[in-house]
Amino acid sequence: MENSLFETQINGLKQISAGKVRNIFELDDQRLLIVTSDRISAFDVVLPTPVPEKGSVLTSVSCFWFEKTRSIIKNHLISTDISVLPLSDDEKTQLEGRCMVVKKLKPLPVEAIVRGYIVGSGWKDYQKSGRVCGIELPSGLSLADKLEAPLYTPSTKADMGDHDENIDFEKTIDLLGEDLATQVKNVSLELYCYARDFAAKKGIIIADTKFEFGLDDANQLYLIDEALTPDSSRFWPMDQYQPGVSPPSFDKQYIRDYLETLDWNKQAPGPELPDDIIENTCNKYKEAESQLING
Repeated sequence: MENSLFETQINGLKQISAGKVRNIFELDDQRLLIVTSDRISAFDVVLPTPVPEKGSVLTSVSCFWFEKTRSIIKNHLISTDISVLPLSDDEKTQLEGRCMVVKKLKPLPVEAIVRGYIVGSGWKDYQKSGRVCGIELPSGLSLADKLEAPLYTPSTKADMGDHDENIDFEKTIDLLGEDLATQVKNVSLELYCYARDFAAKKGIIIADTKFEFGLDDANQLYLIDEALTPDSSRFWPMDQYQPGVSPPSFDKQYIRDYLETLDWNKQAPGPELPDDIIENTCNKYKEAESQLING
């Protein structure tokens, strides 16, 4: 599709990672270049059809939150200015608005997930066991109910194509040590509560989200990757929220719903997406950005 970026190649820079959405290149010993493509995944499969401008929206929203949350925790963002980078004019044109120059850090092997509402896999867990990721909840909750207090439900970080594995807090202590595991938990909950309250003033419910963290050489904790985007969070329009019903989302729900109608085994390769599904998804991402930042 025109004005969309699916694959990323940069002459002269070493690519050190290619994820579902982001490609990471090494600028020097201290800095990385993160390029957010227009690739979209569903059910942990990267689909062959890009969503135009999605990468720019995700970059914009992440940078917005990185700036807003600096008083809570440092983050890896250095700059979004690529004019001074060793890129060709064509590369700069292609990558403008979808890049972050970031501090090179050591990523932690844990995804910090915070749930403020009971939905998705958490709802499925609750229906089976009355628990979410091993945490017991009151009986009688309905789909999409707001939880009395946000839950911290970490997971391991899976390789591309694999599924993340939910783990309990004790397992994060095994992985990180007690002090660091506690710091990650506490700052994740603080970040979520701050963002939840801010977004509510813009008419958006942040139902849940995930954070990633890294350490510098002095073992200081930083927020990394993306932050509070429609890819890493569930955003719901507040004026359409109703407990007992899964609310419409500012994300790839159009794509998930469409895929559920297909005879597809949710394994790679994924199916091509029709134009109307792509257009609706693109509009939802842009709507989330506009309402959050300008609304």
